[in-house]
This record gives sequence, structure tokens and C-alpha cells, in this order.
Amino acid sequence: MSIKEILKPSKILHLRSLLRIESNDDRFLGPGRIELLEKIIETGSISQAAKLMGMSYKKAWDLINSINKHTNTPIVMTQTGGERGGGTIVTEDGKQLIIAFKKLHNDFEIYLSEKLETFLQS
Repeated sequence: MSIKEILKPSKILHLRSLLRIESNDDRFLGPGRIELLEKIIETGSISQAAKLMGMSYKKAWDLINSINKHTNTPIVMTQTGGERGGGTIVTEDGKQLIIAFKKLHNDFEIYLSEKLETFLQS
């Protein structure tokens, strides 16, 4: 008898896991940090991005600093002054990281779905 036959037919199962990339001493990337980077792109502001995510400005800065300390070039850069009073940008390297992480995450979800199907057939 397979696992699928043990389960009630009305129950649809999903395998969920959280994908994070970490170094020996700190987290590097995960869904929350990717969302923060995307909100910075959207708003041009760390403060506004943090507000949209319901986090403190300090927490957002801590996450950005953590990301930046893992890379050779900054992922997030602040600009002071100027016509618009400054702001924050996610660099091209940062945008590349977002795209690569999302692809990895998508591949991970596909892998998990395949493994769940194998589990249900066992």
C-alpha cells in the first residue's frame, strides 16, 4: 500500500520549506531579504521599504549590512543630497542576485514537489 492510499483522498498535501543561503557566521539571502531588496527598488527608500514590510528602519539596515558584507560590491547603496534629497538604490549586482535567488527558489519548489510525489508513491 502506498502512502497516497493511506491518506484521505480529500486531503491535498504540499511540501513546504524555507530556502535560505547562509555563510558560516550569518544569513545571506532568503525570502525576507529578497522582499526587502524589491521594496527598496519599488520605493527608492530603506525607510519606506521597512514600513511596507512592518519592520523597523534599524532592522532593515541590519539586513542590508548583512547582505553587503557578503559581497565584493555593494548590493544596496545610499545616495545623499541631490535634487530629490537622496535615496537608496539596489545595484545591478543586487538585481542579479534577486533574479538568481528567485530562479533557485523556483527550482527548489519544483524539486520539493517531485520529492513529495515520490514520497506519496512509496
